Amino acid sequence: MPKTIIDVKHLEKQYMKRKVVRDVSFEISEGMICGLIGPNGAGKTTIMKMMGGLVLPNGGSISIYGGTTEKELAKARSRMSFMIETPYAKENMSARENLEKQRIQKGIPDKHRIDEVLEIVGLEDTGKKDVKRFSLGMKQRLGIANALLTKPEIMVLDEPINGLDPEGIVEIRELLLKLNKQEHITIMISSHILSELSLLCTDYIFIHHGELVQSLSAKELKRLCKEHYHIHTDHNALALAILIDKLSVKEYDVEEDGSIRLYEQMDNIREISKVLYENGVIPLELSIREANLEQYYMEMAGEKDVEHGKSTKLSD
Repeated sequence: MPKTIIDVKHLEKQYMKRKVVRDVSFEISEGMICGLIGPNGAGKTTIMKMMGGLVLPNGGSISIYGGTTEKELAKARSRMSFMIETPYAKENMSARENLEKQRIQKGIPDKHRIDEVLEIVGLEDTGKKDVKRFSLGMKQRLGIANALLTKPEIMVLDEPINGLDPEGIVEIRELLLKLNKQEHITIMISSHILSELSLLCTDYIFIHHGELVQSLSAKELKRLCKEHYHIHTDHNALALAILIDKLSVKEYDVEEDGSIRLYEQMDNIREISKVLYENGVIPLELSIREANLEQYYMEMAGEKDVEHGKSTKLSD
């Protein structure tokens, strides 16, 4: 079983009277590509900054490789790299010149590391071309190259695909998969482009209005988004017992409100309705549902907004 390398518990952050992160807890295990999902303004960047020590939390704790004290966290963060907000680079310098400057500032003695990271991110043939002539995707790859200089075991990337064209998005996705599989780097990535994260991530953390909505694996999400019947009746527990007894159903989940997700008998809606009626249960809702990652998030966020009287928007 993969070991937990980052453990965040009850994290809180408040600016003036505005609480931007509220009681957020999650774990990241070795080898994950973990998507931190939420709209702009949900608190994703603030969480990442607290993980990187750039912002101090008002409450809660962060453990990285078991370290929790200031000294232990500083040591653990030396095994990490962060690319938060826009990657910094001198526009009138080449990729190599920028990386050489960063290598010296970071105290990295190995000059050959620049060649290694340029090859990893696919910028080895840019020569003396100034960064100002780079596409946005190339600039993002240069930012990732800079983050790779220290040979990190964990990378924390804030919106690395934001603003890219489709080709640039594919390039970054393939690069991150390569870093995860070949370089064995654990990755945490934030984005509000959920269709892209669904092709990349092994695990997901859903944030909305600074609160943790849900944390689950890609496998669990796939099951929840799978085509299914949503069954809600006047007696859900009895309905489930009837379906198990009369139709021998085995693939189902029970929601918090007692309603049923049924993943089989997908061409048998008449029989399902009939057997429930005949056994004294009235279906209040019997519908076929299927969701992608974005729809799933919006559904969860919408339920959270009903609790707090707010509105759901994927992008603020």
